[in-house]
Amino acid sequence: MIWDDHQSRCIGELSFRSEVRGVRLRRDRIVVVLEQKVFVYNFTDLKLLHQIETIANPKGLCEVSQTAGKLVLVCPGLQKGQVRVEHYASKRTKFIMAHDSRIACLALTQDGGLLATASSKGTLVRVFNTYDGTLLQEVRRGADRAEIYSLAFSTTAQWLAVSSDKGTVHVFCLKVNSGSQTGDNTHAVSENNAPAAPAGSSLSFIKGVLPRYFSSEWSVAKFRLLEGTQYIVAFGHQKNTVVVLGMDGSFYRCQFDPVKGGEMTQLEYHNFLKPDEPF
Repeated sequence: MIWDDHQSRCIGELSFRSEVRGVRLRRDRIVVVLEQKVFVYNFTDLKLLHQIETIANPKGLCEVSQTAGKLVLVCPGLQKGQVRVEHYASKRTKFIMAHDSRIACLALTQDGGLLATASSKGTLVRVFNTYDGTLLQEVRRGADRAEIYSLAFSTTAQWLAVSSDKGTVHVFCLKVNSGSQTGDNTHAVSENNAPAAPAGSSLSFIKGVLPRYFSSEWSVAKFRLLEGTQYIVAFGHQKNTVVVLGMDGSFYRCQFDPVKGGEMTQLEYHNFLKPDEPF
């Protein structure tokens, strides 16, 4: 159902023969995700523009760019661990073999230039250039398996936030930036505001001798939450702030130090499903 809040009425309806797993919106498009299909509709007249077949996608994984006139869509491909990238402006389709195991989470920058992926193992997060499929960076959430609930880029694509079932939100420093907002140029390396804290393991000098774990890039900052609740994460409007929303109604706003890193500072907490408790 498409609801117009100004008119307080339903202005459109789309029906499907199987369960809707996800919906993504832009000002000009509606994307509906089913178990093994993705449908792209024009917002103004609900005309079907594109239909994509995917591997089984029970989570409804799909993301779209938000920059006007530049539509990029990512969804699972037809193989395990594969991501399909649709560049509608240039009518190009790119397939990226992101992981060996199935894709568990996806995120796009606002302009669709960068893609972050996590697999069902939940130990590594990879960042790709969507135009040519190059792997630009790989960061490590941890050593043990985890379910990644959400990934989020900051507006400038300088930071990446990750939430998982371990009850922790991690923030990673990215070495790439969003590049040009208009061209399909390769994303440049960003050196400004790099954290002073070492992001790699202190044992990285023995890279190539021991497993990749020891040369991994680790998070700059983290925030601890209650385990057992599903949280989604985003970056706040204020600089270096992260917003966390839990399925239990909890809302956190916290701040990280981009240079020192470490534990984040909690700035705000509310629970929208429970009445405010007296201090």
